Amino acid sequence: MSAEIILISALILLVLLWVFTHFYLGGENLSRYDGAPETVMRPANLAPSQGHVDALNMLNERRKSQPKGSFREVVPTMRETIDALGSEVPLDGVRIQPVDVDGVAAEWVLADNADPNRRLLYLHGGGFMAGSALSHRAITTRLAKSQGTSVLAINYRLLPEHRRMDCMADCQTSYRWILENGPEGTSSVKTFFAAGDSAGALLLLALVAWARDEGLRPVNAAVALSPPVDGTCSSKSMRENIPTDPMLGPDFGKLMKIPRSLLLWFSLFSNRARPHEPWLSPIHGDLSNLPPILVHVSSAEMFFDDACRYVNKAKQSGTTALLQVWPHMLHVWHIFHDQVPEGDEAMLEIEKFMAANS
Repeated sequence: MSAEIILISALILLVLLWVFTHFYLGGENLSRYDGAPETVMRPANLAPSQGHVDALNMLNERRKSQPKGSFREVVPTMRETIDALGSEVPLDGVRIQPVDVDGVAAEWVLADNADPNRRLLYLHGGGFMAGSALSHRAITTRLAKSQGTSVLAINYRLLPEHRRMDCMADCQTSYRWILENGPEGTSSVKTFFAAGDSAGALLLLALVAWARDEGLRPVNAAVALSPPVDGTCSSKSMRENIPTDPMLGPDFGKLMKIPRSLLLWFSLFSNRARPHEPWLSPIHGDLSNLPPILVHVSSAEMFFDDACRYVNKAKQSGTTALLQVWPHMLHVWHIFHDQVPEGDEAMLEIEKFMAANS
């Protein structure tokens, strides 16, 4: 075989590989859903509050104190660090009721005025590797005190011990369970919400689409905080906002420096599914006939474009979707609502949205 034929064959293989990677693995071109958000909650030239600065300094100090080591050595420490945030949350006026949700460990978070038939399923964040019902009690206790909502926070299985599909399976189990089970025993839900942050927000948006396809009762409304909805990592902010994202930029930003084509192949092998499958990337699915959805994001976050694109596509698909944007904020700033005014503002907006869809 001549050198010329070998060269031509190699070029053809490279072209085929490129086409396979960018179309079969990368999926739909989502740039058509780019667009400026309609609802910016604070002027961009308004500096963040001192409470936000203090929260950021605290997180930076905790990051510096984390020991270095292999991935499997770091994960337990990461879990302990994020759970410590929840262990510091006061439980005045709230009780925690552990519960087994058909094999999924969970807890009811209940205020004194809890209505057992007004329920909210909460899915925590943590990059699928950390987080728990404990770690996010700052959010779940606030939601529990709002309008007497009974909040069910679950501990879905985590990576690397389990697969991403296991995370989703636990959320599906919990969705079916909460429809017929409340904090006082078996009873059908009357008013039903679902919420999640970060990785939990991704699971949430995949979950409400799954429930629609399964013919299950939809939630009255869903709340997604800083959702990473595109597992193909195609948006500009995933790379451009690395310097402005104080929580994700230092660590997750390093991953985004890897060529996107390699990330797509890694996702294919690690999840045994194409990166744009809707259960991995909700924005790549059908967004019609979904319940009302509220999305919160900071314009400084790496996930900013993901949030904008999701809401734009949902609205074009006929779904009622609202995007509210705060400038400068760190990822899921809501968890510091007791000390960060912008976090309190965001929680108030969530409460208004739930009240309007009750």
